[in-house]
Amino acid sequence: MDQRMAAGFAPAAPPAVRMENHGPTMARVAMRSGSDLFARTGSMVAYEGFIQYESNPTALRQAVAGRLSGESVPLMKCQGDGVLYLADYGAEVVCLPLANESLSINASNVLAFDAHLEWGVQRVKGVAKFAGQGLFNLGISGSGWVAVTSRGIPVVVDVAQAGETCVDPDALVAWSTGLDMRAKRSFKASSLVGRGSGEAFQLAFSGRGFVIVQPSEDSTDRLTAQPQN
Repeated sequence: MDQRMAAGFAPAAPPAVRMENHGPTMARVAMRSGSDLFARTGSMVAYEGFIQYESNPTALRQAVAGRLSGESVPLMKCQGDGVLYLADYGAEVVCLPLANESLSINASNVLAFDAHLEWGVQRVKGVAKFAGQGLFNLGISGSGWVAVTSRGIPVVVDVAQAGETCVDPDALVAWSTGLDMRAKRSFKASSLVGRGSGEAFQLAFSGRGFVIVQPSEDSTDRLTAQPQN
């Protein structure tokens, strides 16, 4: 059988970039010595070459803070040379390059990120904490790659090009922390008599950066309910 004709065929050549999608539900990472990776514990589904996996003291310290805040992600440190495939129970994946940027993301949506990036549990600022996003998120900043999971194939919106982007808080996965954020209401009198649209409250983003939105108004419950290895 010519394997190149098979759906999901993995090319022999290494990824063109550090991290890329291999289909909608898998991240493909080019691993090399000295460029370690943090990945969700148990998310390795395949690899080529010589790659090792171990717990990391930094991640353990962060996990303690995570338990205190309720915003934790179990991480393993991946190191070596080869190609690594990561997935999280069939959740859709998007790979993002950060260029000296900061990202605020729910811990349940984190699949992997470059180990040299700065990260930690952060208190959610602004109106987002009143909009179902909780009081804490995981903050990741610097220049490098991040792989994010979502329920359904997400859309990554460049807010600077859109001018202003309004998002249902329950569909919001992550956002650039440098964006301006405000609450926006579309309240009408008909809502008082049970004729509301169900879209009475949104978060409006403006400035330079991006937001990641999933096609589901279910921000965390499904992913957090999945069993972990």
